[in-house]
Amino acid sequence: MDESRMKKIMCVTGPIDFNELGYCQCHEHIMLREGVSCQLNPALCMDDINKSINEVIRYRSAGGHSLVDAQPGGCGRMEKDLLEISRNTNIPIIASTGFHKLSFYPHNHWIWNWDEASLLDFFLYEINKGMYKDIDYGPPKSSTCIKAGIIKAALDLEGLTPLYKKLFTAAAKAACKTDLPFMVHIEQGTDAQSLLYFLLELGLHPSRILFCHMDRTILPPDRYIHLLREGIYLEFDTIGRFKYHDDLAELKCIQHLADAGYIGRLLLSLDTTKTRMKSYTPDGIGLDYILRVFLPLLKTSGFTEEELQQLTIENCKNIFT
Repeated sequence: MDESRMKKIMCVTGPIDFNELGYCQCHEHIMLREGVSCQLNPALCMDDINKSINEVIRYRSAGGHSLVDAQPGGCGRMEKDLLEISRNTNIPIIASTGFHKLSFYPHNHWIWNWDEASLLDFFLYEINKGMYKDIDYGPPKSSTCIKAGIIKAALDLEGLTPLYKKLFTAAAKAACKTDLPFMVHIEQGTDAQSLLYFLLELGLHPSRILFCHMDRTILPPDRYIHLLREGIYLEFDTIGRFKYHDDLAELKCIQHLADAGYIGRLLLSLDTTKTRMKSYTPDGIGLDYILRVFLPLLKTSGFTEEELQQLTIENCKNIFT
């Protein structure tokens, strides 16, 4: 890849210089069309663009500069709305191609039946040409000029079945061809280590791999370190989700990994849903919760300004560049 492209990050409005990324939450959901995922969890529908715009404005006012929308095509992604939100808030938004866990798709969805080559072509088209629209129930036919800037994948409880292996192989090949970050939804209870070895065997560079939701359950430190030693990034995005644990447990885990020398491989985000966005649910924590609440908590606990910048700015920039 030429040096000029390495210094650019593709957002829904077009490429930006990597130094423009600034403070970025690398795993959010800003717009999400009602569909199968909403039937499983009513919080997985955020389809009011004015409310979403207000939420992103609140995020910007708190100090946010950019964000990643982690919804891939075919399961509720609203690419045109992401473009409108970005234009109305002056917040660069990086959109996702790839695939989510299969429980989020109808059983007759095209993604279940396509072969590896067709899936690879689909991912590459969304990266190089533009994301497809209206593909939640029908196959890709009409595209936009809005390009994806990151690849999303998901591992569910059934593990690396033949179908998931096909999906991961196609998505990993797309990542290798484009040098884009490879973001993975890790369902609680799945074997992240086996998946990592599978991805490395496919040729993915560890510095492009980001495992998300690693803090639904706070694991013993060695479980995280075993992954981090391979050179990948881990994202902690259960911050403010008190049904799992409090922020103090989150802080202690991050502190331990930082003390072990891995602060350069950790990312923070919220994985927002309707119930956590203030514009949709007034008593929700808000997209700005990390900026308003969690970062001051880290600072009070002894994290330096340099360390906070590493966590919230440098690490995200590095995984893209």
